[in-house]
Amino acid sequence: MTETTTPVFPCPSIPDTLDFYRALGFEVSFEQTSPNPYAVVQRGAIALHFFGMRRHDPATSYSTCVISTDAVDALHAAFRAGLRAAYGRVPTRGIPRIGPLRDTTYGVRQFLVTDPGGNCLRIGQPNGESLEHGPRPDGAFAGALHLAALLGDAKGDHRQAARVLDRALARAEAAAPGEPGADTAGAPGADAAGARPTAPEWVAALVLRADLAIRLDEPERGAELLRRADGITLTAEEGAGVRDALRRAAELREELGGEPGAGPA
Repeated sequence: MTETTTPVFPCPSIPDTLDFYRALGFEVSFEQTSPNPYAVVQRGAIALHFFGMRRHDPATSYSTCVISTDAVDALHAAFRAGLRAAYGRVPTRGIPRIGPLRDTTYGVRQFLVTDPGGNCLRIGQPNGESLEHGPRPDGAFAGALHLAALLGDAKGDHRQAARVLDRALARAEAAAPGEPGADTAGAPGADAAGARPTAPEWVAALVLRADLAIRLDEPERGAELLRRADGITLTAEEGAGVRDALRRAAELREELGGEPGAGPA
């Protein structure tokens, strides 16, 4: 036996929805306007169905679909490029939007896409053996960074995530004034209590806090945090360990009006 499961999403406007998915590289394989608006889009093995619903409010939608892939990095790059070409920018806030690509704490490397109908696609590639959340990292700063990422990504509570990071950054600065690696390569290790971050942890925290600031409509604060992150020197090995944070920093600079991919090498 062979079975196939296909999600059917509501949307207030079939044309707007189809334009969005065309930008992502989907093909429209079916479209009807009467007796009921209905459409189907497909990209490789991904098939999504939509029905028109005039009174549907995208802002209140909980519709979600999980899409598994073996090329999540390539899909994320292709979707961003398609959206940039179609809209002149990459929408990362409001509806529609595309989120950052990150390794989650539950064994999946993923990003989220929200379409014009408020429907969320969770596109991920397994990178662990379990879907259970991993243990909280040791150390106060690493634990706060872990919690802030969960609050911001999984729960969408950007304001609380920002508070968690602000407290952790303040404690770190009080423990050791100045940011590690700002003048020399590398960084000292964390202190015994784990309040003082390593250079990679500090970069990851500053970029995540900048991301949260921009989502909270504080672009100037976001730009200032990105400049602080730029001032921290990382070794090649350290940079590889926070590649997603560095990629996200480049995306945020683009959103703030810089060139795509701009930033330190």
